[in-house]
Order: sequence, then structure tokens, then C-alpha cells
Amino acid sequence: MATRKPAPPAYVCTECGWTTAKWVGRCGECQQWGTVQEQTTQTGILRRVNALAPTADRAARPITQITTQDAPRRTSGVGEFDRVLGGGIVPGAAILLSGEPGVGKSTLLLEVAAQAARSGRRVLYASAEESPAQVRLRAERTGALHDELYLASETDLATILGHIDEVQPQLVIVDSVQTVSSSLTDGAAGQPSQVREVAATLIRVAKERDLPIIIVGHVTKDGQVAGPRVLEHLVDVVCHFEGDRQTSLRFIRALKNRFGPTDEVGCFEMTGDGIAEVPDPSGLFLSQGASEPGTCVAISLEGRRALPVEVQALTVPSNAPNPRRIVHGLDSSRVAMVLAILERRAGVPTGSLDVYVSTVGGVRFTEPAADLAIAIAVAGSIQMISVPRTVAAVGELSLAGEVRPVTQAAQRRSEAARLGYEQVVDDRSKTLRAALGDVRARNSSRRPDRDIPPF
Repeated sequence: MATRKPAPPAYVCTECGWTTAKWVGRCGECQQWGTVQEQTTQTGILRRVNALAPTADRAARPITQITTQDAPRRTSGVGEFDRVLGGGIVPGAAILLSGEPGVGKSTLLLEVAAQAARSGRRVLYASAEESPAQVRLRAERTGALHDELYLASETDLATILGHIDEVQPQLVIVDSVQTVSSSLTDGAAGQPSQVREVAATLIRVAKERDLPIIIVGHVTKDGQVAGPRVLEHLVDVVCHFEGDRQTSLRFIRALKNRFGPTDEVGCFEMTGDGIAEVPDPSGLFLSQGASEPGTCVAISLEGRRALPVEVQALTVPSNAPNPRRIVHGLDSSRVAMVLAILERRAGVPTGSLDVYVSTVGGVRFTEPAADLAIAIAVAGSIQMISVPRTVAAVGELSLAGEVRPVTQAAQRRSEAARLGYEQVVDDRSKTLRAALGDVRARNSSRRPDRDIPPF
């Protein structure tokens, strides 16, 4: 009797999951070196053959017979988080929350867990990075103590699954996926194979039990989710929590959302008592007091939310052969381009000046809609002209000196009108020279001790 030859071993890339019949040094998909390893054992839960037959409620049907009702959602109790998720948490959803260390991911999720517990749902918070005493101290400081909030400090995946079976929660939070390991896979916690196995098991539990699970993920130095990229494809929602450590403002964005839009942004503020929602952050990026020369307000678009951002410029005469260009919160290359357009197309000399340009509040404003506000602020600083508080500017500048329209201009103008801005200088002023003339006509403060040349 002829014997069946064993199947040749398969080799898989630990970064992207690409498979090949023989070992190679470089992955043929993601082009990474040293990531192809032999896959000798099959991990995960194997289904029975008779379980593969589709049931009546899961049988394939014509697409015209499928209802379009939205998946049921339950609010998390944090309005800004619900805004990003599309209205709430869907049962069985796997949510990945990433962010830099220390940005406030654990504080945010502890608040989400506390709000869910106050609404009558049982929550299991599995912390693999902190001890129960550390989490308890933070919960006392932020007011997140509740009897329906269960806490476990475990790094073993099987133990976490045992806690889920015992507690029977309605929401699970795992912090973080890089610190949990599975005995079914070789390697230390945090390695791509371990991260893939842990995430796949948690997602399978979420789908089988209609149990929403929020997974915390670390990021690399370049801001990408650490671990295999397949992790982002497995989950339903990928959220990124970002913010500058020097400021208290935090933003959460949805990079992927199977249940809602991906253009929403949630705003939070880190305080001594935890994290607080900022439903209307309009006044966070504006300076207080009277208008001064060298300032101009632009309307930024963060997702679907329009925010006023004040751009400030300071110009100082310089005798150095290469004047300084210091930029904070803006794209330095676009600022350099705007300075060249100002000198060439509008006759505003900038070549012999040190130019400092910044935004108020530490916000980063890098979209082309900031071009016109930068030009008006720099020209106002040179000409000693202050822009009234009731004037805002939105527009992209071309190298020919034209003011070009920006995306969702109508929404920006309506938001400016809601905030009390009487005039928005935009692409209706066809050229940069004409836009500067419009601002000069509404000049609120002129310095009589200085000869002001025309724009």
C-alpha cells in the first residue's frame, strides 16, 4: 500500500501573513527581511466538520431580501467617543485603540468602563500592564469606582478567557494586546505571532458571543500600530488617540470603521481629575484680548468639525545672510512657499526678515486652507496692520498668486458665521493682492508712527 507523503512545511511572514512553500530571506509581499518563519503547528480553535453547514438564519440569500436596518448600538457614556464610533458600541464589535505611551488611553478606557458600569452593564477590565492597586488608585482619582466594574491583572490569554466565562461581562477591555501571550504560540509577548494569535482569539470570542471588546495597541516610532498589519484588518474599528504631551488637548480619530464614518473627531482635555469631554473646542485655539498685528484666524476642518485656529506671525529685521524661519504647528515647507508668493506676487518684502509663525493652543494645522491666513498674518506683521476679530481667512495659494477654493468651503463659512465672524476672506478674492486689500480695508488698528506702504 502506498503511503501518503506528509505535506511540505509552510512558511509564513510574521508581519503580513504572506505564505510560501520554501523559506526565503525576504517577504515577497511586505519586502521585510528576516520575517519568514516555518509554520509547524496549527493554532486556534478547530471547528467540527458538521458545524460547517450553514444554519437557516445564516443561509445565503438574495441581496434584495436583506434588510438595511442598522446594527443595534449601545452608548458608551462618553459622547465624544460615541461620535467617533458612529453613535455607540455595536455588540460583537472588536475595537482597536492605538496611541503613543502616556497619551491617556488607559484613562479614557477606564472612564468608558465606569460609564458603562453606571448604566447597568457589567464590564471586565483586563490590565496586563498595571497591577490592580495602580488601576484602583487611578479610578479613585478619576471617580471611576463601581461595583459592576471588574478588574483583572493578567498577562495570560487563557486566564483572561476564564475571567470572561466567570464574570459574564457585557463589555471587555484588554490593555494591551502587546503584553498578553498565548500558550498556543511560541515566542514572548509582543512578538508578531503572539499579537496575531491573541487578537484573533479575542475577536473570535467577540463574534461568537456578541460581546464588544476594546483592545489597546501600542504604536511604533513612526506612529503606526505595532505588530502585524493584519491586526488592523481583523478588527472592526481602528481608533487613534493622539495629542501633545505639552498641552492638555487630546483628539481621537477613526482610521477604520465598519459601522460608521471615518471622518469624525472626538475632543478631550486631560485634567487632574481624569479626562473630560470638550463638545465645543472653538475657543481653545484663539488668543484672548485685542487684536494685534500679525494675527489671523483660519477655519480648520477636523473630520466633520470646523474649528477656528489663530495663526500668529512675528517678523524681525535680520542682518544674517540666511534669515531664520521658525515654524510651530504648521507645515514649514508651505510657510516657505507662502513667503515666496508674498514677495513675488504681492510685493511684500520678506527676504531680509526673520519670520516666526505659530498656531495658538498647540494645534497642528497643515492643510492648504491655512495658506491665506499665513500670508495675511505675515503681511500684517510687516505692515503693522491688525486684522479685526470679526474677520477670518480660508484659502489655498497658488504659485501664480491666486486664491484657490478649499474643500467643504460652505461648511467652513457657516461655522465662521455661527461663531460670530462677519467676513470670511476666501477664494472670492481672486488674487492674494486683492485679499490683502480686503483685509486692509477692514483694518482695526493702524500704527501712525510707521509709514505703511500699500499691499
